[in-house]
Amino acid sequence: MSPATLLLVALAGGAGAASRFVLDGLVNRHVRASVPLGTVVVNVLGSFLLGLLVGLSEDHVASAEVLAVLGTGFLGGFTTFSTASLEAVRLAAEEREGAAVRAVVHAVGMLALGLGAAALGLWLG
Repeated sequence: MSPATLLLVALAGGAGAASRFVLDGLVNRHVRASVPLGTVVVNVLGSFLLGLLVGLSEDHVASAEVLAVLGTGFLGGFTTFSTASLEAVRLAAEEREGAAVRAVVHAVGMLALGLGAAALGLWLG
């Protein structure tokens, strides 16, 4: 990887993280839900876009450099496994009946939606 590509991956990662911050905030501010829906939206969208990008790179529409910058950089900064994990733990720790079940459904649901979105993106790419 060239130094220029490495720099672009780093810059794209920062842009992805900033985009996640904005989108997560918008979703959570405008949609009332019993689970942190912003992270779900971000991760499912990111999974779809990464699947699409990988599909395009397999068809040689997107180069390895584009895959590195947009896939590893932007989408790596955009999606978040750690926040999703923390939110599931926080849901489970709530002192409400059914909190643990809700946390598991939230975590498994996000994983299933992300896998489905990635598969759809790959298929469309």
